[in-house]
Amino acid sequence: MWIRACSSMWMLASVSGIIYLGHLYIWAMVVIIQIFMASELFNLLRRATQDKRLPRFKPLNWHFFFTAMLYVYGRILSQQLVNTVTSDKFFYRLVSNLIKYQMVICYFLYIAGFVWFILSLRKRYYKYQFGQYAWTHMILIVVFTQSAFTVANIFEGIFWFLFPASLIAMNDVAAYFFGFFFGRTPLIKLSPKKTWEGFIGASVATMIAAFTFANYLGRFQWLTCPRKDLSTGWLQCDPGPIFKPENIPLPGLLSNLLPWKEIAVLPVQWHALWLGLFASIIAPFGGFFASGFKRAFKIKDFGDSIPGHGGFTDRMDCQMVMAVFVYIYHQSFVYRQEYSVDMFLDQITRNLVLEEQQYLYTKLGMILQERSYMQK
Repeated sequence: MWIRACSSMWMLASVSGIIYLGHLYIWAMVVIIQIFMASELFNLLRRATQDKRLPRFKPLNWHFFFTAMLYVYGRILSQQLVNTVTSDKFFYRLVSNLIKYQMVICYFLYIAGFVWFILSLRKRYYKYQFGQYAWTHMILIVVFTQSAFTVANIFEGIFWFLFPASLIAMNDVAAYFFGFFFGRTPLIKLSPKKTWEGFIGASVATMIAAFTFANYLGRFQWLTCPRKDLSTGWLQCDPGPIFKPENIPLPGLLSNLLPWKEIAVLPVQWHALWLGLFASIIAPFGGFFASGFKRAFKIKDFGDSIPGHGGFTDRMDCQMVMAVFVYIYHQSFVYRQEYSVDMFLDQITRNLVLEEQQYLYTKLGMILQERSYMQK
């Protein structure tokens, strides 16, 4: 427990510092975690005796990994890249062409890996090589699915990354302590140490934490502002109605017992209850899945990168499930799509080079001048 507690404090301090630095540094942290997770999962089914006879086979996994990274993050960050380099003509052209031909580049990188794999096939190792090929693709799906949604959440506002991650951590810690002190009834055979007492106690603690954490974190503007480019520095924006406090009158009995007659609540706190409910009831099944997976391969942990906790994959099992839900919930129930002239122009000019944009804006200016003259 002492080793686990020290590692937890070290991770908390590190993550807090990275969050303070901003969106780009959090994204970099996610990429580093991805690389560790991929390394742990790649090594899970490796056989040293087989790899020695296939010297160029191991780098093939990482070729597919970085190709998938280029595809996923290129799709997510394309608009942020354009907004960052619009003032420089050369870099704007370079970035515009990379965005325009990104799918083609990724496709041919994947085809190069596919050809590489075919040329690397050796007699007596076909089964092992095809097994590793399938395993690699499964890892890419698992790792990049959750990380893509995580990065998307970060750029919608650090709140949508930090808040759900805090709920998972709260649920994990509460389940550990409630189970340690009060656990008697086994919860699931996949994890013999998990108990109903720990599960229920953690659920109650997570729901309370969700309502209070959302009120605290939602009052920091630099956490709630979305990032529209890849520049660094703190943001200032209109936080939106869900982060603006509303005064709710207390019921008659409570108002008589308490010194105040109303309380200030952020609308996001009502959304937080749904996220807390998911984090306490559904997200733990990501951990159960990981436990069953480890039992299938007869291992205790996916790795030993974090003393007392195992590997990064052991810590991210519930986060993977949570990140996808948060993105879907945010886009479905929180995000407000607002259309403006600037948005339409941005969509039209996204794939145009600088000269074509200048020509378009010149023509639009001439049209507006003509209309203004006719109205006069």
